[in-house]
Amino acid sequence: MNLSNLLFPNVTRTPDDVRAAYPPRDLPQGAVVARHAPSPTGFVHLGNLYQSLICERLAHQSGGVVFLRIEDTDQKRKVEGATEAIISGLAYYGVNFDEGETFGGQYAPYTQSQRAEIYHVYAKWLVEQGFAYPCFCCEDTLEATRTQQMEQKEPNIGYHGKWAYCRDMPISEVQEKLASNAPWILRFRVPEENATSFKHTDLVKGEINITPNPIDHVLLKSDGIPTYHLARSIDDQLMGVTHVIRGDEWLATFPFHLQLDRALGFRTQKFMHFGPLQKMDGTSKRKLSKRHDPELALAFYRESGYPAHSVREYMLTILNSNFEDWRRANPATDLTEFPFSAKKITPSGCLFDLAKLQDVSKNIVATMTAEEVYGEYIDWAAEFEPKIHALMTADPNYARRIFAIGRGGAKPRKDIATWRDVAPYAAPFYDETFVRETSLPEQFSADLVRQVLSAYLDVMDLTLPQEERFEQVRQVAIAHGFAPDPKAYKADPNAFPGHVGDVSGFIRIAVTGRTNSPDLREVMVLLGEERVRERVGSL
Repeated sequence: MNLSNLLFPNVTRTPDDVRAAYPPRDLPQGAVVARHAPSPTGFVHLGNLYQSLICERLAHQSGGVVFLRIEDTDQKRKVEGATEAIISGLAYYGVNFDEGETFGGQYAPYTQSQRAEIYHVYAKWLVEQGFAYPCFCCEDTLEATRTQQMEQKEPNIGYHGKWAYCRDMPISEVQEKLASNAPWILRFRVPEENATSFKHTDLVKGEINITPNPIDHVLLKSDGIPTYHLARSIDDQLMGVTHVIRGDEWLATFPFHLQLDRALGFRTQKFMHFGPLQKMDGTSKRKLSKRHDPELALAFYRESGYPAHSVREYMLTILNSNFEDWRRANPATDLTEFPFSAKKITPSGCLFDLAKLQDVSKNIVATMTAEEVYGEYIDWAAEFEPKIHALMTADPNYARRIFAIGRGGAKPRKDIATWRDVAPYAAPFYDETFVRETSLPEQFSADLVRQVLSAYLDVMDLTLPQEERFEQVRQVAIAHGFAPDPKAYKADPNAFPGHVGDVSGFIRIAVTGRTNSPDLREVMVLLGEERVRERVGSL
Protein backbone atom coordinates (compact mmCIF):
# COMPACT_ATOMS: atom_id res chain seq x y z
CA MET A 1 0.00 0.00 0.00
CA ASN A 2 1.38 3.41 -0.91
CA LEU A 3 1.80 6.22 1.57
CA SER A 4 -1.16 8.34 0.40
CA ASN A 5 -3.61 5.45 0.88
CA LEU A 6 -2.16 4.71 4.29
CA LEU A 7 -2.79 8.28 5.40
CA PHE A 8 -6.10 8.84 3.63
CA PRO A 9 -7.81 5.44 3.20
CA ASN A 10 -11.27 6.95 2.97
CA VAL A 11 -10.49 9.62 0.35
CA THR A 12 -11.64 8.31 -3.04
CA ARG A 13 -12.17 11.54 -4.97
CA THR A 14 -9.46 13.23 -7.01
CA PRO A 15 -8.67 16.90 -7.61
CA ASP A 16 -10.32 16.57 -11.02
CA ASP A 17 -13.52 15.39 -9.34
CA VAL A 18 -13.46 18.42 -7.04
CA ARG A 19 -12.74 20.90 -9.81
CA ALA A 20 -15.75 19.65 -11.76
CA ALA A 21 -17.98 21.05 -9.01
CA TYR A 22 -16.29 24.46 -9.24
CA PRO A 23 -16.52 25.62 -12.87
CA PRO A 24 -14.69 28.76 -14.04
CA ARG A 25 -16.57 32.02 -13.53
CA ASP A 26 -18.25 33.62 -16.53
CA LEU A 27 -17.09 37.22 -16.13
CA PRO A 28 -15.85 40.02 -18.42
CA GLN A 29 -12.17 40.12 -19.26
CA GLY A 30 -10.25 41.96 -16.56
CA ALA A 31 -12.94 41.43 -13.93
CA VAL A 32 -11.56 41.16 -10.40
CA VAL A 33 -12.70 38.33 -8.14
CA ALA A 34 -11.74 39.11 -4.55
CA ARG A 35 -12.63 37.65 -1.20
CA HIS A 36 -12.81 39.03 2.27
CA ALA A 37 -11.90 36.15 4.54
CA PRO A 38 -11.96 37.06 8.24
CA SER A 39 -11.74 34.69 11.18
CA PRO A 40 -14.86 34.66 13.39
CA THR A 41 -13.11 35.72 16.57
CA GLY A 42 -15.76 38.20 17.72
CA PHE A 43 -13.94 41.50 17.19
CA VAL A 44 -14.99 43.36 14.03
CA HIS A 45 -12.40 46.05 13.52
CA LEU A 46 -11.46 48.88 11.22
CA GLY A 47 -8.98 46.61 9.46
CA ASN A 48 -11.90 44.45 8.29
CA LEU A 49 -13.50 47.52 6.70
CA TYR A 50 -10.15 48.67 5.31
CA GLN A 51 -9.55 45.36 3.53
CA SER A 52 -13.12 44.67 2.45
CA LEU A 53 -13.47 48.13 0.91
CA ILE A 54 -10.43 47.50 -1.27
CA CYS A 55 -11.86 44.14 -2.33
CA GLU A 56 -15.34 45.54 -2.96
CA ARG A 57 -14.20 48.58 -4.94
CA LEU A 58 -11.75 46.71 -7.19
CA ALA A 59 -14.26 43.92 -7.84
CA HIS A 60 -17.39 45.97 -8.48
CA GLN A 61 -15.85 48.69 -10.60
CA SER A 62 -14.36 45.99 -12.87
CA GLY A 63 -17.60 44.04 -13.26
CA GLY A 64 -16.29 41.33 -10.97
CA VAL A 65 -17.34 39.62 -7.75
CA VAL A 66 -16.52 40.05 -4.08
CA PHE A 67 -17.45 37.28 -1.69
CA LEU A 68 -17.24 36.54 2.03
CA ARG A 69 -15.40 33.44 3.17
CA ILE A 70 -15.22 32.53 6.84
CA GLU A 71 -11.83 31.10 7.78
CA ASP A 72 -12.63 29.21 10.95
CA THR A 73 -10.01 26.47 10.90
CA ASP A 74 -8.84 27.66 14.31
CA GLN A 75 -11.87 26.36 16.20
CA LYS A 76 -10.45 27.30 19.60
CA ARG A 77 -10.75 31.02 18.83
CA LYS A 78 -14.19 30.85 17.22
CA VAL A 79 -16.81 33.06 18.90
CA GLU A 80 -20.52 32.36 18.63
CA GLY A 81 -22.29 35.04 16.59
CA ALA A 82 -19.05 36.47 15.23
CA THR A 83 -19.92 35.71 11.60
CA GLU A 84 -23.22 37.57 11.89
CA ALA A 85 -21.40 40.48 13.54
CA ILE A 86 -18.93 40.64 10.63
CA ILE A 87 -21.69 40.65 8.03
CA SER A 88 -23.89 43.23 9.76
CA GLY A 89 -20.91 45.41 10.72
CA LEU A 90 -19.57 45.62 7.16
CA ALA A 91 -23.04 45.96 5.59
CA TYR A 92 -23.68 49.00 7.81
CA TYR A 93 -20.72 50.72 6.13
CA GLY A 94 -21.82 49.81 2.62
CA VAL A 95 -19.81 46.65 1.99
CA ASN A 96 -22.25 44.23 0.40
CA PHE A 97 -21.04 40.86 -0.82
CA ASP A 98 -22.23 39.17 -3.99
CA GLU A 99 -21.93 35.70 -2.52
CA GLY A 100 -20.48 33.87 0.42
CA GLU A 101 -21.39 32.73 3.90
CA THR A 102 -25.15 33.35 4.45
CA PHE A 103 -25.35 34.89 0.95
CA GLY A 104 -25.10 31.64 -1.02
CA GLY A 105 -23.43 31.06 -4.36
CA GLN A 106 -22.30 28.25 -6.64
CA TYR A 107 -18.91 27.92 -4.92
CA ALA A 108 -20.32 26.93 -1.53
CA PRO A 109 -19.66 26.09 1.18
CA TYR A 110 -17.94 29.37 2.06
CA THR A 111 -17.03 28.33 5.60
CA GLN A 112 -13.75 26.45 5.76
CA SER A 113 -14.75 24.11 8.58
CA GLN A 114 -17.37 22.69 6.19
CA ARG A 115 -14.78 21.95 3.47
CA ALA A 116 -12.57 19.37 5.22
CA GLU A 117 -13.24 16.66 2.64
CA ILE A 118 -12.01 18.94 -0.17
CA TYR A 119 -8.76 19.69 1.65
CA HIS A 120 -8.13 16.00 2.27
CA VAL A 121 -8.48 15.28 -1.45
CA TYR A 122 -5.68 17.71 -2.24
CA ALA A 123 -3.63 16.66 0.76
CA LYS A 124 -3.69 13.06 -0.47
CA TRP A 125 -2.70 14.21 -3.94
CA LEU A 126 0.27 16.17 -2.54
CA VAL A 127 1.45 13.01 -0.78
CA GLU A 128 1.12 11.05 -4.03
CA GLN A 129 3.20 13.65 -5.85
CA GLY A 130 5.90 13.65 -3.18
CA PHE A 131 5.09 17.17 -1.91
CA ALA A 132 3.84 16.16 1.54
CA TYR A 133 4.64 13.61 4.27
CA PRO A 134 3.45 12.65 7.76
CA CYS A 135 5.31 13.92 10.80
CA PHE A 136 5.03 12.12 14.15
CA CYS A 137 7.26 14.48 16.17
CA CYS A 138 5.75 15.47 19.51
CA GLU A 139 5.78 19.01 20.86
CA ASP A 140 8.65 18.24 23.24
CA THR A 141 10.82 17.12 20.31
CA LEU A 142 9.97 20.23 18.31
CA GLU A 143 10.69 22.51 21.27
CA ALA A 144 14.03 20.82 21.91
CA THR A 145 14.87 21.28 18.22
CA ARG A 146 14.04 24.99 18.35
CA THR A 147 16.22 25.42 21.43
CA GLN A 148 19.14 23.62 19.79
CA GLN A 149 18.76 25.64 16.58
CA MET A 150 18.87 28.91 18.50
CA GLU A 151 21.92 27.80 20.48
CA GLN A 152 23.70 26.91 17.24
CA LYS A 153 22.51 30.17 15.66
CA GLU A 154 20.74 28.33 12.87
CA PRO A 155 19.64 30.98 10.31
CA ASN A 156 16.28 29.26 9.71
CA ILE A 157 14.42 28.22 12.85
CA GLY A 158 11.97 25.43 12.08
CA TYR A 159 11.46 22.00 10.61
CA HIS A 160 13.81 21.59 7.63
CA GLY A 161 16.93 19.82 6.36
CA LYS A 162 18.63 17.66 8.98
CA TRP A 163 16.06 18.83 11.52
CA ALA A 164 13.20 17.29 9.50
CA TYR A 165 13.33 13.91 11.26
CA CYS A 166 10.26 12.40 9.62
CA ARG A 167 10.83 13.61 6.07
CA ASP A 168 12.33 10.35 4.80
CA MET A 169 10.78 7.91 7.26
CA PRO A 170 10.47 4.43 5.71
CA ILE A 171 6.91 3.45 4.88
CA SER A 172 7.20 0.41 7.14
CA GLU A 173 7.85 2.70 10.12
CA VAL A 174 4.93 4.89 9.09
CA GLN A 175 2.71 1.79 9.06
CA GLU A 176 3.84 0.83 12.56
CA LYS A 177 3.13 4.27 13.96
CA LEU A 178 -0.28 4.44 12.32
CA ALA A 179 -1.10 0.97 13.63
CA SER A 180 -0.28 2.16 17.15
CA ASN A 181 -2.54 5.25 16.65
CA ALA A 182 0.36 7.64 16.99
CA PRO A 183 -0.83 11.19 16.26
CA TRP A 184 0.57 12.80 13.12
CA ILE A 185 0.45 16.00 11.15
CA LEU A 186 1.02 16.51 7.43
CA ARG A 187 3.96 18.65 6.34
CA PHE A 188 4.89 20.23 3.05
CA ARG A 189 8.07 18.84 1.49
CA VAL A 190 10.10 21.79 0.24
CA PRO A 191 11.35 21.01 -3.29
CA GLU A 192 15.01 20.04 -3.64
CA GLU A 193 15.70 22.82 -6.18
CA ASN A 194 14.44 25.45 -3.72
CA ALA A 195 17.45 27.80 -3.70
CA THR A 196 17.29 30.77 -6.06
CA SER A 197 15.85 34.11 -5.03
CA PHE A 198 13.63 35.88 -7.53
CA LYS A 199 11.64 39.05 -8.06
CA HIS A 200 7.88 39.31 -7.73
CA THR A 201 5.64 42.29 -8.55
CA ASP A 202 3.10 43.12 -5.87
CA LEU A 203 0.26 45.43 -6.91
CA VAL A 204 0.84 47.67 -3.86
CA LYS A 205 4.43 47.08 -2.78
CA GLY A 206 5.86 47.00 -6.30
CA GLU A 207 8.82 44.74 -7.05
CA ILE A 208 9.83 42.67 -4.03
CA ASN A 209 12.62 40.16 -3.59
CA ILE A 210 11.46 36.63 -2.77
CA THR A 211 13.78 34.39 -0.80
CA PRO A 212 12.51 30.82 -1.13
CA ASN A 213 10.98 29.26 1.95
CA PRO A 214 13.17 26.48 3.46
CA ILE A 215 10.69 25.25 6.11
CA ASP A 216 8.52 22.14 5.80
CA HIS A 217 5.41 23.90 7.11
CA VAL A 218 2.35 22.10 8.47
CA LEU A 219 -0.50 21.50 6.01
CA LEU A 220 -2.87 19.44 8.18
CA LYS A 221 -3.05 19.45 11.97
CA SER A 222 -3.38 16.27 13.99
CA ASP A 223 -7.18 16.59 14.03
CA GLY A 224 -7.27 16.65 10.23
CA ILE A 225 -8.09 20.36 10.08
CA PRO A 226 -5.96 22.24 7.53
CA THR A 227 -3.77 25.18 8.36
CA TYR A 228 -4.62 28.55 6.84
CA HIS A 229 -1.95 28.03 4.19
CA LEU A 230 -3.41 24.91 2.60
CA ALA A 231 -7.04 26.01 2.92
CA ARG A 232 -6.33 29.41 1.40
CA SER A 233 -4.50 28.02 -1.59
CA ILE A 234 -7.21 25.48 -2.42
CA ASP A 235 -10.17 27.78 -1.79
CA ASP A 236 -8.78 30.74 -3.73
CA GLN A 237 -8.17 28.45 -6.70
CA LEU A 238 -11.54 26.69 -6.67
CA MET A 239 -13.50 29.90 -6.06
CA GLY A 240 -11.81 31.68 -8.95
CA VAL A 241 -10.03 34.40 -6.97
CA THR A 242 -7.98 36.64 -9.27
CA HIS A 243 -6.55 39.03 -6.66
CA VAL A 244 -5.41 38.09 -3.17
CA ILE A 245 -5.78 41.27 -1.10
CA ARG A 246 -4.37 41.14 2.42
CA GLY A 247 -2.18 42.83 5.01
CA ASP A 248 1.58 42.84 4.66
CA GLU A 249 1.95 40.72 7.81
CA TRP A 250 1.49 37.83 5.35
CA LEU A 251 4.64 38.72 3.41
CA ALA A 252 6.66 36.48 5.74
CA THR A 253 4.77 33.38 4.56
CA PHE A 254 4.26 34.57 0.99
CA PRO A 255 7.21 32.53 -0.38
CA PHE A 256 5.65 29.39 1.09
CA HIS A 257 2.29 30.23 -0.48
CA LEU A 258 3.94 30.55 -3.89
CA GLN A 259 5.66 27.17 -3.40
CA LEU A 260 2.42 25.52 -2.34
CA ASP A 261 0.49 26.93 -5.30
CA ARG A 262 3.11 25.58 -7.68
CA ALA A 263 3.13 22.18 -6.02
CA LEU A 264 -0.66 21.99 -6.35
CA GLY A 265 -0.43 22.96 -10.00
CA PHE A 266 -2.41 26.14 -9.43
CA ARG A 267 -2.14 29.41 -11.32
CA THR A 268 -0.77 32.19 -9.15
CA GLN A 269 -3.15 35.02 -8.45
CA LYS A 270 -2.17 38.67 -8.41
CA PHE A 271 -1.20 39.69 -4.89
CA MET A 272 -1.72 42.96 -3.05
CA HIS A 273 -0.09 43.36 0.36
CA PHE A 274 -1.12 46.61 2.04
CA GLY A 275 0.44 48.20 5.11
CA PRO A 276 -1.33 48.54 8.47
CA LEU A 277 -3.60 51.30 9.67
CA GLN A 278 -1.51 53.68 11.75
CA LYS A 279 -1.96 56.71 14.00
CA MET A 280 0.28 59.45 15.27
CA ASP A 281 1.61 58.81 18.76
CA GLY A 282 3.47 61.96 19.68
CA THR A 283 5.82 62.65 16.79
CA SER A 284 5.93 59.09 15.46
CA LYS A 285 3.54 56.68 13.79
CA ARG A 286 2.46 53.35 15.21
CA LYS A 287 0.05 50.61 14.25
CA LEU A 288 -3.48 50.84 15.65
CA SER A 289 -3.78 48.44 18.56
CA LYS A 290 -6.76 46.47 19.90
CA ARG A 291 -5.43 46.98 23.42
CA HIS A 292 -4.73 50.71 23.31
CA ASP A 293 -6.98 52.22 20.63
CA PRO A 294 -10.77 51.98 21.04
CA GLU A 295 -11.15 53.53 17.59
CA LEU A 296 -9.90 50.29 16.04
CA ALA A 297 -13.21 48.59 16.85
CA LEU A 298 -15.80 49.12 14.13
CA ALA A 299 -18.49 49.38 16.83
CA PHE A 300 -16.75 52.56 18.07
CA TYR A 301 -17.94 54.53 15.04
CA ARG A 302 -21.57 53.47 15.28
CA GLU A 303 -21.66 54.10 19.04
CA SER A 304 -19.98 57.49 18.53
CA GLY A 305 -22.63 58.39 15.98
CA TYR A 306 -20.56 58.73 12.83
CA PRO A 307 -22.82 58.36 9.79
CA ALA A 308 -21.88 55.22 7.88
CA HIS A 309 -21.38 57.22 4.69
CA SER A 310 -18.91 59.53 6.44
CA VAL A 311 -16.75 56.63 7.57
CA ARG A 312 -16.83 55.05 4.11
CA GLU A 313 -15.93 58.36 2.46
CA TYR A 314 -13.07 58.96 4.88
CA MET A 315 -11.69 55.46 4.33
CA LEU A 316 -11.44 56.20 0.62
CA THR A 317 -9.57 59.44 1.33
CA ILE A 318 -6.85 57.51 3.15
CA LEU A 319 -6.87 54.51 0.80
CA ASN A 320 -6.39 56.48 -2.42
CA SER A 321 -4.28 59.62 -2.36
CA ASN A 322 -6.22 61.25 -5.20
CA PHE A 323 -9.70 60.77 -3.75
CA GLU A 324 -9.92 64.24 -2.17
CA ASP A 325 -9.03 65.94 -5.47
CA TRP A 326 -11.67 63.84 -7.20
CA ARG A 327 -14.27 64.73 -4.55
CA ARG A 328 -13.59 68.46 -4.90
CA ALA A 329 -14.10 68.15 -8.65
CA ASN A 330 -17.18 65.94 -8.20
CA PRO A 331 -18.91 67.14 -5.01
CA ALA A 332 -22.29 65.57 -5.77
CA THR A 333 -21.15 62.35 -7.42
CA ASP A 334 -21.67 59.02 -5.69
CA LEU A 335 -18.36 57.70 -4.41
CA THR A 336 -18.88 54.43 -6.32
CA GLU A 337 -18.02 56.47 -9.44
CA PHE A 338 -14.52 57.16 -8.12
CA PRO A 339 -11.90 55.19 -10.12
CA PHE A 340 -10.31 53.31 -7.23
CA SER A 341 -6.75 52.13 -7.91
CA ALA A 342 -4.39 49.72 -6.17
CA LYS A 343 -1.52 51.90 -7.37
CA LYS A 344 -2.74 54.77 -5.19
CA ILE A 345 -2.61 52.78 -1.95
CA THR A 346 0.33 53.84 0.23
CA PRO A 347 2.66 50.80 0.47
CA SER A 348 3.71 51.54 4.06
CA GLY A 349 0.14 51.81 5.35
CA CYS A 350 -2.47 54.50 5.87
CA LEU A 351 -2.48 57.12 8.61
CA PHE A 352 -5.82 57.21 10.41
CA ASP A 353 -6.81 60.57 11.92
CA LEU A 354 -10.03 60.98 13.93
CA ALA A 355 -9.88 64.77 13.56
CA LYS A 356 -9.85 64.41 9.78
CA LEU A 357 -12.75 61.96 9.96
CA GLN A 358 -14.62 64.60 11.98
CA ASP A 359 -14.07 67.19 9.24
CA VAL A 360 -15.13 64.80 6.50
CA SER A 361 -18.24 63.89 8.45
CA LYS A 362 -19.22 67.55 8.95
CA ASN A 363 -19.06 68.06 5.21
CA ILE A 364 -21.08 64.92 4.52
CA VAL A 365 -23.86 65.80 6.97
CA ALA A 366 -23.96 69.40 5.68
CA THR A 367 -24.86 68.11 2.19
CA MET A 368 -27.67 65.85 3.43
CA THR A 369 -31.31 66.94 3.27
CA ALA A 370 -33.28 67.54 6.46
CA GLU A 371 -35.26 64.40 5.69
CA GLU A 372 -32.06 62.34 5.37
CA VAL A 373 -30.59 63.74 8.58
CA TYR A 374 -33.81 63.09 10.46
CA GLY A 375 -34.11 59.53 9.14
CA GLU A 376 -30.55 58.51 9.90
CA TYR A 377 -30.50 60.20 13.29
CA ILE A 378 -33.77 58.62 14.38
CA ASP A 379 -32.50 55.17 13.42
CA TRP A 380 -29.36 55.74 15.48
CA ALA A 381 -31.06 57.49 18.41
CA ALA A 382 -33.54 54.66 18.90
CA GLU A 383 -30.61 52.67 20.29
CA PHE A 384 -28.30 55.32 21.73
CA GLU A 385 -30.38 58.41 22.68
CA PRO A 386 -33.92 57.27 23.53
CA LYS A 387 -34.87 60.57 25.22
CA ILE A 388 -34.21 62.73 22.15
CA HIS A 389 -35.64 59.99 19.96
CA ALA A 390 -38.92 60.20 21.87
CA LEU A 391 -39.06 64.00 21.55
CA MET A 392 -38.38 64.00 17.82
CA THR A 393 -40.66 61.13 16.89
CA ALA A 394 -43.53 62.72 18.83
CA ASP A 395 -43.59 65.47 16.17
CA PRO A 396 -41.49 64.44 13.13
CA ASN A 397 -42.38 67.52 11.08
CA TYR A 398 -41.16 69.84 13.84
CA ALA A 399 -37.91 67.84 14.08
CA ARG A 400 -37.38 68.02 10.32
CA ARG A 401 -37.81 71.81 10.48
CA ILE A 402 -35.06 71.93 13.12
CA PHE A 403 -32.68 70.14 10.77
CA ALA A 404 -33.76 72.31 7.82
CA ILE A 405 -32.46 75.54 9.41
CA GLY A 406 -29.32 76.68 7.64
CA ARG A 407 -29.31 73.62 5.38
CA GLY A 408 -28.64 73.93 1.66
CA GLY A 409 -27.16 76.88 -0.18
CA ALA A 410 -23.55 77.59 -1.00
CA LYS A 411 -22.43 77.69 2.64
CA PRO A 412 -24.53 75.31 4.74
CA ARG A 413 -23.99 75.20 8.49
CA LYS A 414 -21.73 72.44 9.79
CA ASP A 415 -22.94 71.98 13.35
CA ILE A 416 -23.23 68.19 13.12
CA ALA A 417 -20.32 65.81 12.60
CA THR A 418 -21.75 62.83 14.48
CA TRP A 419 -25.27 61.96 15.61
CA ARG A 420 -24.15 62.66 19.18
CA ASP A 421 -23.95 66.33 18.15
CA VAL A 422 -27.70 66.39 17.50
CA ALA A 423 -28.78 66.42 21.16
CA PRO A 424 -26.91 69.64 22.06
CA TYR A 425 -27.78 71.15 18.67
CA ALA A 426 -31.51 70.48 19.14
CA ALA A 427 -31.66 71.22 22.88
CA PRO A 428 -32.89 74.85 22.51
CA PHE A 429 -35.88 73.69 20.46
CA TYR A 430 -37.45 71.60 23.22
CA ASP A 431 -38.52 72.92 26.62
CA GLU A 432 -37.54 69.55 28.12
CA THR A 433 -33.90 70.04 27.09
CA PHE A 434 -33.55 73.82 26.99
CA VAL A 435 -30.80 75.10 29.31
CA ARG A 436 -29.07 78.47 29.30
CA GLU A 437 -25.44 77.42 28.96
CA THR A 438 -24.18 80.99 28.59
CA SER A 439 -24.58 83.99 30.86
CA LEU A 440 -24.69 87.59 29.65
CA PRO A 441 -21.39 89.46 29.27
CA GLU A 442 -20.39 91.05 32.58
CA GLN A 443 -19.87 94.54 31.10
CA PHE A 444 -23.63 94.96 30.69
CA SER A 445 -25.78 95.60 33.75
CA ALA A 446 -28.79 93.36 34.30
CA ASP A 447 -31.07 96.41 34.31
CA LEU A 448 -29.83 97.59 30.92
CA VAL A 449 -30.27 94.15 29.38
CA ARG A 450 -33.82 93.84 30.74
CA GLN A 451 -34.72 97.30 29.41
CA VAL A 452 -33.39 96.43 25.95
CA LEU A 453 -35.15 93.07 25.86
CA SER A 454 -38.42 94.57 27.12
CA ALA A 455 -38.27 97.19 24.39
CA TYR A 456 -37.60 94.51 21.80
CA LEU A 457 -40.63 92.49 22.92
CA ASP A 458 -42.77 95.60 22.43
CA VAL A 459 -41.92 95.69 18.69
CA MET A 460 -41.13 92.04 17.96
CA ASP A 461 -42.83 90.73 14.84
CA LEU A 462 -41.72 87.22 13.75
CA THR A 463 -43.57 87.52 10.45
CA LEU A 464 -41.12 90.13 9.18
CA PRO A 465 -38.38 89.07 6.74
CA GLN A 466 -34.80 88.92 7.97
CA GLU A 467 -33.71 92.43 6.98
CA GLU A 468 -36.75 94.11 8.53
CA ARG A 469 -36.44 92.07 11.71
CA PHE A 470 -32.80 93.13 12.07
CA GLU A 471 -33.81 96.75 11.53
CA GLN A 472 -36.15 96.37 14.52
CA VAL A 473 -33.21 95.17 16.61
CA ARG A 474 -31.05 98.04 15.35
CA GLN A 475 -33.63 100.68 16.25
CA VAL A 476 -34.03 99.21 19.75
CA ALA A 477 -30.24 99.25 20.14
CA ILE A 478 -29.95 102.92 19.03
CA ALA A 479 -32.78 103.93 21.35
CA HIS A 480 -30.79 102.58 24.30
CA GLY A 481 -27.52 104.24 23.36
CA PHE A 482 -25.89 101.34 21.47
CA ALA A 483 -23.87 101.95 18.32
CA PRO A 484 -25.80 101.11 15.12
CA ASP A 485 -22.98 98.87 13.88
CA PRO A 486 -19.65 97.41 15.11
CA LYS A 487 -17.67 99.84 12.96
CA ALA A 488 -19.14 102.89 14.72
CA TYR A 489 -18.49 101.32 18.11
CA LYS A 490 -14.89 100.54 17.23
CA ALA A 491 -14.33 104.15 16.15
CA ASP A 492 -15.43 105.50 19.56
CA PRO A 493 -16.00 102.73 22.12
CA ASN A 494 -16.34 105.17 25.01
CA ALA A 495 -19.40 106.75 23.43
CA PHE A 496 -21.55 103.60 23.57
CA PRO A 497 -22.24 100.73 26.01
CA GLY A 498 -21.95 98.36 23.03
CA HIS A 499 -23.24 97.89 19.49
CA VAL A 500 -26.21 96.32 17.74
CA GLY A 501 -24.45 92.94 17.62
CA ASP A 502 -24.43 92.88 21.41
CA VAL A 503 -28.18 93.46 21.47
CA SER A 504 -28.66 90.59 19.03
CA GLY A 505 -26.50 88.56 21.42
CA PHE A 506 -28.85 89.36 24.33
CA ILE A 507 -31.77 88.03 22.32
CA ARG A 508 -29.84 84.95 21.18
CA ILE A 509 -28.82 84.03 24.73
CA ALA A 510 -32.36 84.60 25.99
CA VAL A 511 -33.94 82.47 23.26
CA THR A 512 -31.37 79.70 22.69
CA GLY A 513 -29.26 79.77 25.85
CA ARG A 514 -26.02 80.13 23.90
CA THR A 515 -23.97 82.64 21.93
CA ASN A 516 -23.79 80.50 18.80
CA SER A 517 -26.86 79.05 17.14
CA PRO A 518 -28.46 78.61 13.73
CA ASP A 519 -30.16 81.63 12.14
CA LEU A 520 -31.90 83.37 15.05
CA ARG A 521 -34.97 84.50 13.13
CA GLU A 522 -35.60 80.94 11.86
CA VAL A 523 -35.13 79.58 15.37
CA MET A 524 -37.61 82.08 16.78
CA VAL A 525 -40.17 81.38 14.06
CA LEU A 526 -39.92 77.67 14.74
CA LEU A 527 -40.24 78.13 18.50
CA GLY A 528 -43.25 80.39 18.06
CA GLU A 529 -44.05 83.77 19.57
CA GLU A 530 -45.38 82.45 22.87
CA ARG A 531 -42.21 80.51 23.75
CA VAL A 532 -39.94 83.31 22.53
CA ARG A 533 -41.71 85.87 24.74
CA GLU A 534 -41.56 83.50 27.69
CA ARG A 535 -37.81 82.92 27.30
CA VAL A 536 -36.91 86.55 26.65
CA GLY A 537 -39.05 87.67 29.57
CA SER A 538 -37.46 85.16 31.95
CA LEU A 539 -33.84 86.20 31.39
